Amino acid sequence: MAKITFITSDGKATTVEGTSGTVMELAVQNKIKGIDGDCGGVCSCATCHVHVNPEQWGITGEPDELESDMLEFDDNVSEYSRLSCQLKVSDALDGLELTVAN
Repeated sequence: MAKITFITSDGKATTVEGTSGTVMELAVQNKIKGIDGDCGGVCSCATCHVHVNPEQWGITGEPDELESDMLEFDDNVSEYSRLSCQLKVSDALDGLELTVAN
């Protein structure tokens, strides 16, 4: 099981738990403000854009080429940007802290 904390634009931190699926699906299921997942998780929009806590970047790793290309269309990209639809929920993500970019 993974506990993942989302910090929204209003500064509210919400920790949710999951065992499968993607981080985007977990966020949508738990109604995390700013995570819409409009494309359903196929990496064709950036409505699930998050910033990984820099100290935890090694947990998620860098985006692949397709994800990087999609992130180029978002105005709020940082070196720690990821699309949460591309992050699979696993025990390795336990304790991950993400800031919602939208």
